[in-house]
Amino acid sequence: MKLFNTETRAKEELIPSEDQHIRMYTCGPTVYNYAHIGNFRTYVFEDLLRRTLKFFGYKVTQVMNITDIDDKTIRGALAEKVSLKTFTDRYTQAFFEDLQTLKIEKVEHYPHATDFIPPMIEIIQGLLDRGVAYRGADGSIYYAIEKFPSYGRLSHLHLDELKAGASERVAADEYDKEHVADFVLWKSYDAVRDGQIFWESPFGKGRPGWHIECSAMAMNILGKTLDIHVGGVDNMFPHHENEIAQSEAFTHQRFVRYWLHSEHLLVDHKKMSKSLGNFFTLRDLLQKGYSGVQVRYLLLQTHYRTQLNFSFAGLDAAAKSLERLGDFIVRLRQIDQMVSSGDVEPFLKKAHQLFSDALADDLNISAALAALFDLVREINALCDSGKVSKEEAHKVLYLLEQFDQVLAVLPLQPVSEEIPADLQQLLAEREAARAVKNWKAADTARDQISARGYLIEDTPAGARLKKK
Repeated sequence: MKLFNTETRAKEELIPSEDQHIRMYTCGPTVYNYAHIGNFRTYVFEDLLRRTLKFFGYKVTQVMNITDIDDKTIRGALAEKVSLKTFTDRYTQAFFEDLQTLKIEKVEHYPHATDFIPPMIEIIQGLLDRGVAYRGADGSIYYAIEKFPSYGRLSHLHLDELKAGASERVAADEYDKEHVADFVLWKSYDAVRDGQIFWESPFGKGRPGWHIECSAMAMNILGKTLDIHVGGVDNMFPHHENEIAQSEAFTHQRFVRYWLHSEHLLVDHKKMSKSLGNFFTLRDLLQKGYSGVQVRYLLLQTHYRTQLNFSFAGLDAAAKSLERLGDFIVRLRQIDQMVSSGDVEPFLKKAHQLFSDALADDLNISAALAALFDLVREINALCDSGKVSKEEAHKVLYLLEQFDQVLAVLPLQPVSEEIPADLQQLLAEREAARAVKNWKAADTARDQISARGYLIEDTPAGARLKKK
């Protein structure tokens, strides 16, 4: 398996530090609001990576952090006049509900930043002891980036060409991507800004900076060196760059072996923003009648290093693709022919090989989905010729189950749906009318069936009803 390492700008063979065991850290949500579809583009990609690793037999220990202490969560809690925990718990719960809707697998660890303050303090003290951190005039503790010579190696930024420099300091958790400055590790307490939200530390009252949170949670749970660190491209600088600097200055060991970043999601080719009216949470899309699986498929089908353009036309097309797959699965389940043609097995072997090769090539999802839809086309052609037996249909379904361990979009569980008896009677009347060329009666029966929310599908095995 090869993955594109952001740090080296090259595809590299994945070799875990421990045989077949991947230790992976994925940047999770800042729980100050509902996550939007741009966030979920990254989370679906991370889920695809996790599922693919397991598909290839790796054991995965994954951490996804919950950022419940930063500038935005504090502002939100103070604005609503509630405790920080009360404020963030609401959005944390919503986040987990959204993960379930999108069929994103649960990971092994979901650490909350507020539960890891002591390890953060330990790292900050260590950086002070090593001389790479210092106390600013405002009482906060800052990281001196000039003390870390390889700063900028992940984002490949030339620091001398960017605005500001190591002589300046920035206390905000998130700041201008063109602004390079010493970043805050511990923010000294400010009663106006922080209300009653603070922690005690050897450096005085305050709270940790955003960047130190991920380093502490990652190393405390996964060890000093991670196999894979994943996030959105917008986190590459400064967040991930700062993680490297503070972690490696503290441990004197390599922090991450493979860095993976997903590209931006655009909406109708524009950056998503509330002012443009093109800002959508997952819940907005569910309210418009789309399903979590349809949204997952749309977010899944474009390679993670390519910008994804979201549109409702694209979401409708995703729904159509899933409907086609669902129809194929229903057709396989209805096959009762016992005689095998022997033509199915080569198609299954080819599809499995192409699907696996595509995923092993830096999660080439487009090629993997092409292998799936080629299989659907080829097996459908054999079904049309009556060359698929019940046993062979079960083999196709088994392969689809394997594929869905990665994709998590296929409707493989049979829908237990009883077609009302009067609709079955209408279908029989429609077929009888067609047999004697009474088209008017046939059309009337069809319209009555349609008005009840069902479609008539004509298959080689005869007509059947399907819910719209």
